Amino acid sequence: MRYYHFLVAPVMIACLSSWTTTTTLADPRATVVREFCNKTRDDGPGAVWADNFVVAFDNLNSDLEQKGWGMTSVGQDPITFYALVQCLEDLSKVDCTLCYSEIRSLLPKCYPEIGGRIYLDGCFMRYANYSFFNEVMDSLDTSVCSFSNHSSDQQGFSSAVNAVLSNATSLAIKSNKGFAVASVSRSLKVAAYALAQCWENLNTSSCAACLSAAAASVANCAPAEEGRALFAGCFIRYSTAPFWNSEDSASSFRSKKWVVLGTVLSSSVGAILVLIISILAWHKKKAQKARERSLRGLYGSELPLKISQSSLNFSYKDLKKATCSFSFVNKIGQGSNGTVYKAVLPGGNEVAAKRLFLNTKQCIDQFFNEVDVISQVRHKNLVKLLGCSVDGPESFLIYEYHPNRSLDLFIFADDQNRHLDWQQRFDVIYGIAEGLCYLHEESETRIIHRDIKASNILLDQKLKPKLTDFGLARVLGGDRTHLTTGIAGTVGYMAPEYVVHGHLTEKADVYSFGVLVIEIVTGKRCCGTTGSYSGHSLLAEVWHSYKANTVEKIVDARLQHEVGSLEEITRAVQVGLLCTQANPDERPAMSRVVELLRDRDGARGHAEFVLGDPPFFEVDVVASGHDGNEASTLLPCNSATDEVSGSYSEFSGR
Repeated sequence: MRYYHFLVAPVMIACLSSWTTTTTLADPRATVVREFCNKTRDDGPGAVWADNFVVAFDNLNSDLEQKGWGMTSVGQDPITFYALVQCLEDLSKVDCTLCYSEIRSLLPKCYPEIGGRIYLDGCFMRYANYSFFNEVMDSLDTSVCSFSNHSSDQQGFSSAVNAVLSNATSLAIKSNKGFAVASVSRSLKVAAYALAQCWENLNTSSCAACLSAAAASVANCAPAEEGRALFAGCFIRYSTAPFWNSEDSASSFRSKKWVVLGTVLSSSVGAILVLIISILAWHKKKAQKARERSLRGLYGSELPLKISQSSLNFSYKDLKKATCSFSFVNKIGQGSNGTVYKAVLPGGNEVAAKRLFLNTKQCIDQFFNEVDVISQVRHKNLVKLLGCSVDGPESFLIYEYHPNRSLDLFIFADDQNRHLDWQQRFDVIYGIAEGLCYLHEESETRIIHRDIKASNILLDQKLKPKLTDFGLARVLGGDRTHLTTGIAGTVGYMAPEYVVHGHLTEKADVYSFGVLVIEIVTGKRCCGTTGSYSGHSLLAEVWHSYKANTVEKIVDARLQHEVGSLEEITRAVQVGLLCTQANPDERPAMSRVVELLRDRDGARGHAEFVLGDPPFFEVDVVASGHDGNEASTLLPCNSATDEVSGSYSEFSGR
């Protein structure tokens, strides 16, 4: 926030009139005190955890904007993501947002560890794979003491520290928000100031227990000039000078009952210059930190030439403005390593900005891969990449914007306004087939998408499908028939030979396409919303109905009235089952799929195809027996959360 925009004018007036002005410069106190990362990693599907990670951070951001704290749990055990965030009570909404933005850029360093916490002087966040909301204290509780001691009267200062800690904790326990500030003076040169804060998840008795233990711990820091107690359920800080924001500096979340302290600024030119220089220095420091966390800052001269010299680079500053500072109102999708926002550029052009949140090596590699792959291809059924941004603390991919968003919102939601009739569904199936045929057989390089699913299909204004999310895509170069690689994709859509052996060919995309066809016909997810990883219960249901000649029983209820289309729907089911054969050699190439869909009589003529049972294997039981060097990444079927967040999730490498 540019404080000097609204401070310079009042201060200059004070200078000219020789008035003494009372004002206060708010402070987000975004200095990191301590960060803890658990040393254990999730044994389950890592990208599932990543998906929950990002969703939780966005949920907390929404809560923080409204009330200054938030708790959330995302996913299902044993991979549920639990998280808590809270700003200290004296921070304004703006400063709370600034403090949390620092957490957003720093705490993801703990990923993929399954727990972490970070203490800043103005805010706190913790996450874990279990519910810790009732924890008051734990083994990580500690105190942090400054290196310098009180210089004049150490004994008197220690006494003042004990007194001010007692006062602050007593007031906080008595308050209804678990927060208080206090000061104690022993002489003109000996004074101590303290702040005590419990996290909102604690009740009154738990808050009292936490603050009492924390106060006793941090009291041992004296006569050090500053001390902080970092506990699971609370935070205490003391210092030789007041450090909290006064009430008139904070447009606060709740009414305050603590003493307001103002900072009296002299009207002298020197005081004005010091103020302005301090503000500019603070912003320069923030900008330097942002540059260091950008992809350009991380990679320097090693940043791929195609990205660093691209004429399509967007600036972080412009994207921030175009999304209204990444406002929740402009959020249109959610994925495993980022969030997608609608951005309105100068001139009124609307684009979709994929904000990459987790700057881990895996996610950065996916970023580079997506830029590299999708910049090589152009097809009416592939989403168009417009550019990228690599100069800010978070990196972006910029795509053409499609207001209808993703296919899953139409085939899985109950919203009648998003209903697709059979002809529209058939056109979507046909368009996806054409897009995959282009990737496999018509582009200069053979590309395997690896993550074909409903949330990765965008629909334009005419409901024409666009394949998106090429973060996991692989190029099959030369005369190679397959790749042996670590498995990555979405459970339920992945071909059996790929899951078991890491054996990747175009037939893996064909299999995913077949599952998607079945979903479009039935209106059901491939593995439901129960979190099961078997992934093939829907195929089993459809297969049994097909063999019993009762396909009408599995057709989406919203299509039941289109009785005249039943024969075409049955043929589509037949194509879907043909694409999901257990043996990849028995699956057709996508060019053949396009022929079958285009020539509906031809599709009928292939009713004599011998279809074997779909592969009913349990993914949970399968060992990752691949011999590639890429980390395994098993993603879940789209959950109900996808529907709520509006999956342009796509865009985010799920």
